[in-house]
Amino acid sequence: MNILFLYTELADYVVNCCKELAKKGKVHIVRWPVNKEAPFQFDFGNELKVYEKDKYTFEELDQLIVTINPSIIICSGWIDKDYLKLVKPYFKKIPTVITLDTKWTGSLKQHAASVLSRAYITNRFSHIWVPGKAQSLYASKLGFSNEQIRTGFYCCSLERFNQIYNIQFEKKEKNFPKRFLYVGRYYDFKGVNEMWEAFVQLSDEIQHEWELWCLGTGSVEPRQHPKIKHFGFVQPADLAQITEQCGVFILPSRFEPWGVVVQEYAASGFPLLLSREVGANESFLEEGKNGFLFDKEKIEGIKNVFKKMLSLEHHQLTEMAKHSHLLAQKIDPVQWANTVSELVNGFKKK
Repeated sequence: MNILFLYTELADYVVNCCKELAKKGKVHIVRWPVNKEAPFQFDFGNELKVYEKDKYTFEELDQLIVTINPSIIICSGWIDKDYLKLVKPYFKKIPTVITLDTKWTGSLKQHAASVLSRAYITNRFSHIWVPGKAQSLYASKLGFSNEQIRTGFYCCSLERFNQIYNIQFEKKEKNFPKRFLYVGRYYDFKGVNEMWEAFVQLSDEIQHEWELWCLGTGSVEPRQHPKIKHFGFVQPADLAQITEQCGVFILPSRFEPWGVVVQEYAASGFPLLLSREVGANESFLEEGKNGFLFDKEKIEGIKNVFKKMLSLEHHQLTEMAKHSHLLAQKIDPVQWANTVSELVNGFKKK
């Protein structure tokens, strides 16, 4: 197989899945420039062939695809109009797959997209690949049938985070770290201000040993407090030295279609505190068993789930950690790569 991805912002977990996919064929990735606020340093190895989109004209990209002669094209969303044009000549000749991570909300914008889909999406793409159920509903509204929809598009570098669990959990069983951990960008839509305010209020109201450690950068100024520590952007390879000192993961997003980071920290053995807007909660959080949900932008609600964690005994926290690790195994890179193979082989049989 010659597998072609037309990608926007590439992430480390996508690279990892593509390396698994490279065991089945040659993987080519056209990508946007690296985001300055998430400057991932990728190791593409010898398995992946990567092309910088901004180094090519449209005509050169078109010729590049002809040269690659893809068995399948996978396009990340419809934001890049060049990608939509490049895909169209291959519709019905090979599997052409669009990815979607947005949940169906029934907004006016989404209803408009459903109407316009025939002119821009379903006449270019034979399939759609989404993370979970909420995105599947949106896919169906766009005009894709159940047979054209695949789930499990987002998958973390599971082996890496399972390894963190295997190395660190025994130590945590003996002395569970009393630190909450946030990993994400510092933007308003991530809910970081509400998280910091809730933690500060909690610390003013009651005496406790817990700290809040935060990894990320962005437009929001970090909240300064003796119990809140900021580490900036941390490369994935350097995360283990942080995770061994932390116990509970929190993601307070106002908007988060999925959140691969949830699977990463579930696999690492972290109980979870998630806003209900985090799409990945459908797969990786079972209320009361490995964490708690809260409503977005509700400082009192975030404070309450902080309190719940503070009130748990050591053995309850470690049992939650075990359950998180178990739930994280639902989606893995092998399944992800098999989805691509199944799309190619299924198309050939038609």
